[in-house]
Amino acid sequence: MITIKEVARRANVSSATVSRMLNESGYVSEEARERILKVIEETGYVPSENAKSLRTKKTKVIGVILPKLGSETTSRMVNGLDRVLAEEGYQILLANSNLDAGKEIEFLKLLKSRDVEGIVLSATNTNEQLVEEIQKLKVPFVVVGQDMPGTPSVVFNEIMATGEMIDYLIEKGHEKVAFIGVSESDRAVGLMRKKGYLAAMEKHGLPIEENWIQTAVFDVESGYGAMKNIMESSSTLPTAVFAVTDRLAIGAMNYLKEKGLKIPEDIALAGVGASELSQYVTPPLTTIDFQYNKAGREAANLILSMINQKKIPTSKIVLDYGLVKKDSV
Repeated sequence: MITIKEVARRANVSSATVSRMLNESGYVSEEARERILKVIEETGYVPSENAKSLRTKKTKVIGVILPKLGSETTSRMVNGLDRVLAEEGYQILLANSNLDAGKEIEFLKLLKSRDVEGIVLSATNTNEQLVEEIQKLKVPFVVVGQDMPGTPSVVFNEIMATGEMIDYLIEKGHEKVAFIGVSESDRAVGLMRKKGYLAAMEKHGLPIEENWIQTAVFDVESGYGAMKNIMESSSTLPTAVFAVTDRLAIGAMNYLKEKGLKIPEDIALAGVGASELSQYVTPPLTTIDFQYNKAGREAANLILSMINQKKIPTSKIVLDYGLVKKDSV
C-alpha cells in the first residue's frame, strides 16, 4: 500500500511537504507540487481520511438530531440541510430521538464524543436541562423549529401563521372553530400554534367551548380520536376545525367521513405542513406551508458560518409562510 512517505520519496520531497499540499496548510513550490501530483497520479495514492482528520481536526461531519424519521416535514428539512452541506464536502450523521426529550440530551453527548464539527437539532421542546447541555457544548450548534434564547436558530412564525389561518376560516363564515393540538411541552407546535388560535378567536370576539380544544399526538389515529372527542362531547358542534399538523387533520377527516359528514359543506378542515399527502386526500386539504426545505438550507448556512468563524448576521432566522387554500374550506 502506498503511504505518504513513499509519495514523498518518489517525488523527492519531505513528508511534511506532501502533507502541506494535501491539506492546503502551507507553502509548496509549484515545481514540488507538480512532482507530487505526478506521483499521486501514477500510484493512485488516496489520503487516509482518518489520518487527515487527526491532522486537521476536521471530520467534515455534522451531527443532526431529529424528532421523528418518518415525518415528511423532517425529511424536507434534512434534504435542504444535506444539499448545502454536501456542496462544501460535509456529511451528516443522523440521530432519531423519536420525540423523546431525554434521547435528545443523550445524542448531544454522543455526537460531541464523535468529534462532529457541528450539531443541528430539530428539537421537540426547550426544557431547562436541554438548554444546559447545549451551553456545555463547545461545537457550533443550531436549533431548527424552536426558539432557544442564546442559541442560533431557524424558526417559523407559528403564532402569525395560525392566526392568519383562523382569520381565513372566519372570513369563510365559520365562527365556531375547534382546535386539535399537541402537548404544550412542544413550545412551537403545541404552545405557539394554540396561542395563535386563541388570540385570533379573541380578536374576533368569538366564544370557544371547552371541548373544542383537544390535545393529541403526532399521528393520524390521534387526529381521528381527537375529532371523535370533539363531536361526541361538545354541546355545540363546530363548523370548522384547525389541526396543528396535516396528519392530525387527515385523521379528523377520516372520522368525519365515517360519520357521513361532507367537507366543507358540513364542516371545514385545515392543517399545517403542506405535506404531499394533504394534496391527494379528498377533498385536498387547506394547510400552512412552512418551507421546511428552506429551513434546512438556512440551518446549514448558519452552521457553516460558525465553523468557518464568519460573522453571523443574526442569531435567529424567522422564515416566511403561505396559506395553501384548497377545497376542505
